[in-house]
Amino acid sequence: MREVAIEMEDVRYVYPDGSVALDGVNLRIMKHERVAIMGPNGAGKTTLLMLINGLFTPSKGNVNVLGLPVKGSNLREVRMKVGLAFQNPDDQLFCPTLWEDVTFGPLNMGLPEEEITRRAREALKAVGLVGYEEKPPHHLSVGEKKKAALATVLAMKPEILILDEPTANLDPRSRTELIELLDNLHRTQEITLIVATHDVNFVPMIMDRVYVLNSGRIIAEGSVRAVFSNVKLMKEANLEPPAIAQLFSLLSEQDGLEFTESLPFTIKDALHELHRLLKRGRIHNNLNVS
Repeated sequence: MREVAIEMEDVRYVYPDGSVALDGVNLRIMKHERVAIMGPNGAGKTTLLMLINGLFTPSKGNVNVLGLPVKGSNLREVRMKVGLAFQNPDDQLFCPTLWEDVTFGPLNMGLPEEEITRRAREALKAVGLVGYEEKPPHHLSVGEKKKAALATVLAMKPEILILDEPTANLDPRSRTELIELLDNLHRTQEITLIVATHDVNFVPMIMDRVYVLNSGRIIAEGSVRAVFSNVKLMKEANLEPPAIAQLFSLLSEQDGLEFTESLPFTIKDALHELHRLLKRGRIHNNLNVS
């Protein structure tokens, strides 16, 4: 039986000014899952991540990480098991050199110098920043900063990796490299991956399951395909279907193309569907492109 990585029970969080960020949140994420937390701005996604990491304390309810209640004397152990990369990498990079930033976490864990060095080198290699050790982080590009911030987390060897809007402000190449990196980390290190994001094109490429937040409440949970196929739900959460799904939806409406199960959400799915339609002679030269 799979072990529960994260569990929230009737969690409520109220900010000091009295505004409610989360209310009645229940979720369960199993070890080695890849789960996206989606929703519009102000839905409570970042607050939820902060509660998992123990940076915030719930006003009501319980948060457990790998069987540990996220509170009191457990916080240090929880934060060693859970690595959080903030949306803005500048919030995570504060040392004069990248090497000092990447070694900061392992150093504070009290690890031997050899282990600190090994972890830092492995983390920099994983994100493709070998040779950047002595560079000041503020001289890096946005994509490089995102990778650097991720390296500071990976050096801690967390069992659970949490990312807040990881693809925000990335150019296409950096975005592709990030997707490949996360996929490789999940396969080789069997980490549990949790991502808060608006990026509907990113989620189908790598995530297994989705929770949808709106106004501090979870309004849906399910597989990526099930959630993204629910047009009414997507509109309610102010989310658009992936661009590929929108294209195939138009083809279906205008040209009567019939798909196997549901609309494709990734390029790989789209190619498979096009090959199937071509073999069956369902695509002709008279497609309506007006």
